[in-house]
Amino acid sequence: LQVGHTAEMEFDGERIARRGIVVVTVSYRLNVFGFLCHTEITTENPLAPANFGHLDQQAGTKWVKRNIAAFGGDPDNITIGGQSAGGGSVLSQLTSPQNEGLFHKAVVHSGIITKLYPGNRMPINWLELQEAEKDGRSFFEYLGVTTLSEARKLSAEYINKKALESGKMWSTVIDQRYSIGNAFDLIVEHKYWRMPIMIGHTSSEFMMAPKASTIEELKNMANDLFREDSKEYLKLCRANTEGIEAVRNNAAVRSIEYAIRVAAHAIAGDDSSFSMYYYNFDADIPGWDNPGTFHSVDLWFFFETLAKCWRPFVGRHYDLARQMCNYLTNFIRNGDPNGKDVTEENMPYWEPYTRKEPYGMVFSNEPEFVREEPSEMMRFLIREFFLQQFDGKYASSILDR
Repeated sequence: LQVGHTAEMEFDGERIARRGIVVVTVSYRLNVFGFLCHTEITTENPLAPANFGHLDQQAGTKWVKRNIAAFGGDPDNITIGGQSAGGGSVLSQLTSPQNEGLFHKAVVHSGIITKLYPGNRMPINWLELQEAEKDGRSFFEYLGVTTLSEARKLSAEYINKKALESGKMWSTVIDQRYSIGNAFDLIVEHKYWRMPIMIGHTSSEFMMAPKASTIEELKNMANDLFREDSKEYLKLCRANTEGIEAVRNNAAVRSIEYAIRVAAHAIAGDDSSFSMYYYNFDADIPGWDNPGTFHSVDLWFFFETLAKCWRPFVGRHYDLARQMCNYLTNFIRNGDPNGKDVTEENMPYWEPYTRKEPYGMVFSNEPEFVREEPSEMMRFLIREFFLQQFDGKYASSILDR
């Protein structure tokens, strides 16, 4: 929500459009221009006091609803999608009470996250409106103004420069209008608009490990977090047999995978019209920098834009990109990613994610649906989430399903 633009080459929509989808990219205000709050702004417009960047996204989707038929699109078959903060934006739209019937399917690439270990940084800090207004007043002081009218006389270039100097990260605000809470929490609490969802991550982004520098610190953390279950956790970490670095690695999980699996465990099976399709992008990425599957690299494949990239992709990468774009296009069209490749052969079948079968598509050298349980550590952490967040009876009902 801080930087970026709609013309980034990796998400050029041409290849999706060639498959019969009308592609619309929505611009929205960023950082201080999209998410600053102030008491005077709230007084001026109490029905929309915050989240102007998200309201831009919403307005763009409403425009599509009204006008897309003129471009050959179907206003009753709209999919919204995004990656990283764009994926988080999809979740915020999915949980906004203002959006009933506005769209019908959602795609979330690497865009869901929640807290796990103490000290792990959260990319978005969801503030209540009054707290965000205090930040706004402090920023006005930093700008050298005291009123909204004075601030509006400043140039956008000056405001942007000062915002960057401040180091402040401006993001989604719980204003009880557009946003009624942290989107992850709302989804776990079943407060979201039901629809098919495609969601996933890359295999090497955002690992989350304990910050402990000694075994003793790790044990103290485990006791604080897991109480009577701390011994089980320490056994999974092999804390009594290995050094701290190895133990931290044993305890590490992918933060986005963790958030996906917790949310999916809470809501899978909510509604017969709901299906969740989960993926892990694990292809080898060429280049002198040996980058691994870095954050956002899957966009080059889902949008089939490898030819625009400097990396020395070869035939197998192009084959994978073609199939991934097929899956995405099928999901946009039907709410189901499955279908045929250009060869008229069926692509590997992608089953929905369920509590009993928490499996997903792995995009490696080729697409493969992998029927593999989450790691033992991941299963422990998911169980602990529900035991800690909810009363025993409700937590048990979820975990037993």
